[in-house]
Amino acid sequence: MTGALIGIALVSLGMVLTPGPNMIYLISRSITQGRRAGLISLTGVFLGFTVYLTATCLGLTAVFAYVPAAYTALKLAGAAYLLWLAWNAVKPGGTSAFEPRELPAERPAKLFGMGLLTCLLNPKIAILYLSLLPQFIDPAMGHVLLQSLALGSVQIVVATTVNGLIAISASGLAAFLAARPLWLRVQRYVTGSVLGVFAVHMATDRSKALVSA
Repeated sequence: MTGALIGIALVSLGMVLTPGPNMIYLISRSITQGRRAGLISLTGVFLGFTVYLTATCLGLTAVFAYVPAAYTALKLAGAAYLLWLAWNAVKPGGTSAFEPRELPAERPAKLFGMGLLTCLLNPKIAILYLSLLPQFIDPAMGHVLLQSLALGSVQIVVATTVNGLIAISASGLAAFLAARPLWLRVQRYVTGSVLGVFAVHMATDRSKALVSA
């Protein structure tokens, strides 16, 4: 189980460090409206993670256990999406998430709602819970539901912590990386490599979906 927890932590770290809807929104919000707005938005993102984990543990993955073709299709789609993220992380001329979009100031309730919606509509999170998470569950250990909760909780802790640090330090990080393009390039290649490895693993894995129990 320790190996599975480390594995999901690493893939979660690789995904959260790869620019996506959550990161871009939180950075843009923090830079244009301040740290408090970024952290309020993060609470919505956190709830989005929790919604996905709850749905998965309540048996959403059971559908794929009874429809193997659908599970296989989702895994291949997930692998393709991770490869696309990996390519976007390493391709020449990629745009950094630390080049924020201009966003209008919003009230706390709307900040929370926008963070939640951004997370729920984020394809990276859907792929993570529906396709990646089952790869780390060992049916021989039993307690699939508890394993799902433990693995999902690790993902939430990693993603929330990293996103929180990003929201708090967005302005400083943007200035730091703008002055040190080599650091940004190293970050892109490391995260791209991690995602590429897991994409290959997903595409070649032959395990079946598990029913939470």
